[in-house]
Amino acid sequence: MSDSRNAPDASQSAHAHGEPVRHTRAKGEPRFPDGPKPDPAGSHFERRIRSFQPRRSRVTAGQADALQRLWPKWGLDIDGQQVFDLAELFGNDNPVVLEIGFGMGEATERMAASDPGTNILAVDVHTPGQGNLLNLADQSGLSNVRVGNGDAIILLREMLAPDSLDGLRVYFPDPWPKKRHHKRRLIQPEFLTLAATRLKPGAVVHCATDWEPYAEQMLEVLTAHPDFENTQADGGFAPRPDYRPLTRFEGQGLDKGHVVNDLLFRRVQR
Repeated sequence: MSDSRNAPDASQSAHAHGEPVRHTRAKGEPRFPDGPKPDPAGSHFERRIRSFQPRRSRVTAGQADALQRLWPKWGLDIDGQQVFDLAELFGNDNPVVLEIGFGMGEATERMAASDPGTNILAVDVHTPGQGNLLNLADQSGLSNVRVGNGDAIILLREMLAPDSLDGLRVYFPDPWPKKRHHKRRLIQPEFLTLAATRLKPGAVVHCATDWEPYAEQMLEVLTAHPDFENTQADGGFAPRPDYRPLTRFEGQGLDKGHVVNDLLFRRVQR
């Protein structure tokens, strides 16, 4: 960022050459005033162990532009202060699938493009990824993606109505490999109990991981939970469904000899 003392000349030069003018933020001014908030839920809810860690990395010009233009239209902060009407949020009554943790959004965009009749509510805390997914959705002319910013637990517990979701996707969550960090893993009995209240009977929970010990724990926890049943007759892992694209991250893992396991469990009628 240029020295503020040179800002007038730089601005005039940029205008003269038809280039965008770089905005110098005042101290304390948010980078994206109408975009995702750093901590949308703030102190409204209890402090607890979280399954995610916000990552700070550079936001590209394209991602920043998408956040500025599209967040007011397709983005939502998870503040826990309202219950969403999903039909109103998407503008239709199509099925809604919640995706928790979408990375840079490439797989989400491809799934949304290949199945325009399904709405995807994609949640993450990574600002560059949020901007990237918005940009990809915009470039592809998609209208069935909404991007949530914040804690998925608060979203499920406070902001979604019972039996409102048609599916849940958790692809390559942080495996928290050290034993002392296993309590941070997302797929736990308490999480599944909460998720079950928001999933319609018959809705599918689809998990995937390249960390085999976590895959085994997922299988154990899901199998033991009374609200879910394995879609696989043998009670084991599932083949990767055609609708879940092979991601660049996944390809890199496979090249290194990692084993990727998919789990498909159905929400049972209580």
